[in-house]
Amino acid sequence: MAPSFEQLDPEVDYDEDEEVDFSDLREQYEVRMEEGLDTFVVVDGLPKVPPGSKDKLVKFLLRKLVGFGKTKEDNVYMPMNEANDMSEGFAFVEYETPAQAAAAVKGLHLTALDKKHTIAVNKLTDIDRYAREGRIDETYHAPEIPAFEEKDHLRWWLGDEEGRDQFVMYRGDHVGVYWNEKEDQPEEIVNRLSWTESFVQWSPKGTYLTSMHVQGVQLWGGPNWSRQKRFMHMGVNLVDFSPDERYLTTWSHQPLSVEEGNPVLSVEEDGKNYLIWDLATGKVLRSFITLDPPGPRQTPEGEPIKKKLQWPAFKWSSDAKYVARMNHGEGVSVYELPSMTLMDKKSIKIEGIVDFEWAPASPQRDNIREYEQLFCYWTPEMGSNPAKVGLMSIPTKEIVRTRNLFNVSDAKLHWQSDAAFVCVKVDRHSKSKKSLATNLEIFRVREKGVPVEVIDSIKDTVINFAWEPHGDRFVLITAGEVPAGSAVPPKTAVSFYCPEKVKTQVPGNFKLIRTVDKKNNNAIHWGPNGRFVVVATVLNQQSFDLDFYDFDFEGEKDEKDKDLTANLMLIRTADHYGITDIEWDPSGRFVASSASVWKHRMENGYHLYTFSGHLLREEPIDQFKQWAWRPRPERLLSKDEMKNVRKNLREYSKQFEEADNAKKSSADKAVVDARRRQLEEWMAWRERITEELEEDRREMGMAEISEERQALLVDDDEDGKVVEEIFEEILEESEEVVE
Repeated sequence: MAPSFEQLDPEVDYDEDEEVDFSDLREQYEVRMEEGLDTFVVVDGLPKVPPGSKDKLVKFLLRKLVGFGKTKEDNVYMPMNEANDMSEGFAFVEYETPAQAAAAVKGLHLTALDKKHTIAVNKLTDIDRYAREGRIDETYHAPEIPAFEEKDHLRWWLGDEEGRDQFVMYRGDHVGVYWNEKEDQPEEIVNRLSWTESFVQWSPKGTYLTSMHVQGVQLWGGPNWSRQKRFMHMGVNLVDFSPDERYLTTWSHQPLSVEEGNPVLSVEEDGKNYLIWDLATGKVLRSFITLDPPGPRQTPEGEPIKKKLQWPAFKWSSDAKYVARMNHGEGVSVYELPSMTLMDKKSIKIEGIVDFEWAPASPQRDNIREYEQLFCYWTPEMGSNPAKVGLMSIPTKEIVRTRNLFNVSDAKLHWQSDAAFVCVKVDRHSKSKKSLATNLEIFRVREKGVPVEVIDSIKDTVINFAWEPHGDRFVLITAGEVPAGSAVPPKTAVSFYCPEKVKTQVPGNFKLIRTVDKKNNNAIHWGPNGRFVVVATVLNQQSFDLDFYDFDFEGEKDEKDKDLTANLMLIRTADHYGITDIEWDPSGRFVASSASVWKHRMENGYHLYTFSGHLLREEPIDQFKQWAWRPRPERLLSKDEMKNVRKNLREYSKQFEEADNAKKSSADKAVVDARRRQLEEWMAWRERITEELEEDRREMGMAEISEERQALLVDDDEDGKVVEEIFEEILEESEEVVE
């Protein structure tokens, strides 16, 4: 019931002139200018047109506006100038929700309307807030230009005179960066406590070292290892860079909670898992939620099922002009950079899609001169339709090649590093579905019509496959079926393939060089320049061998291999107990194997080998976690210059050997100097003790020199000289014959 006059307390004196305080009600119900206007945006930079062209311009503008939210022609107000009967060059647009207006500002601001006009899009509330009295000074003041500050040279390490590479090592709570030394202990550059909270990661070209924290990601670099960038993402778990280091993807399994007034993130990022950043500006380009992987979410008992995350979920084209994400079973969404707008405003529908991979380099298809990027995808068998592998060209969305497959259990896509080939590893089941075998479907991308070569002679299942970098040879590992109830994994076989020799520039058909049976190998690691490959057994407590192979061995070639483009040789075998990881340095000279405490706690540490398998250093380290070589950017030498280096390699080798000998000599000299210094210190100590002893003998009334010592003294009237000699003694020598 509403209050009435009769309900007033008669004992209270109500003064008619007393001012009643309505501040609490005013604060509660006052209409704020920002509220109700946050769905409006102002579009500036439009062409000025007469009334007859106004409707046409509005419709043209709407094509861009509707890509970020719902609006219509009636919600676009374009004021006219009565003096010259032309539009003012800006328009007010109303969206249905503030989130849509915010998305339009982020996606359309400073984008091209046509060749002559670039539009600026801002919130109406922002313009009102900054235009209030006192916010903007009407008097022009020349901007203050700050004094030039020289920034860190982020690629300083490439100028090392000895051409050394760097690596980062994470052990215990310490993260250190080191220069690699061939035979000596690594030279420490920087070592910091609690530099990261989970792991470290290099950017693709080695410019930045990434550290992970609860609050977000930090990038470090320069000679002083100062912080170069930081990106706020609470609870971040994983990061991924674009190939050119211009963009960064961060992901957290927990959705973001963004409050109003956040200095970095907007309300649009609230509830999202993925953030895609622009490294130069430090701003979020777009945010996304995590898509649920296919399959049931719970067991029949009602327990949640843990599903494996596909990482990276956002995959970059080779030139980073596009980034794409797959919606399992439905299609692929391709976004254009840097605007992060959906290409053609819709996803590419590919029914049943299971996986896709971008070409790692710009394709060079036969007689194709237009710009394109390629990605390969595959779909499973659905009903009476066969499984399918396809190549699609972007941005035209043209399907370049497809191939139908039957009896497919699974498939994996393997691009060659130069995008000359893509191998589809197809696991096929028998009609009874009791046995599996693998076929290789190799698409020859650069040849006319993209022919497909099939290798169907493999009896077992391929568990690993790897192309030679910048080459046309590959290695694969097969494994037989595991017998029911067996606790021992089956033996594996390693097979090596290369093309036949042909007179044309097109590689010949792929032929098997050799198969090595009865192995336990499960990992393949090619050197970054090709030719050398390590085939190893990792994460295995019973076997832990590393086999070093040379595909171009400079020895006599078997008669059966005369027509092949390889001369395969096992040059050395090594072992590393508990090995979990293998990584080549970017020059291809060294290989590091490591045993991480993240996988087990037995004999953690690392081994360092030459490319040919000679052990250089073995260092057990307590609480060893991670080893990662610092990547290098692409070479600046042309192909002709690199050919010239190979041609004159012996001359360059002499220079390198002289530098190595000089360094070794300087090291020997340092040893001699250290020993001489120790000898001088000992002689000074001996002389001081002798003087003290003689003083004690005098005080006791004894001769300064005893008779025994007097007998040992030698007459040193004649001049003499001291000669220092260093002797090298061979304690043990062994000879090993490599067959």
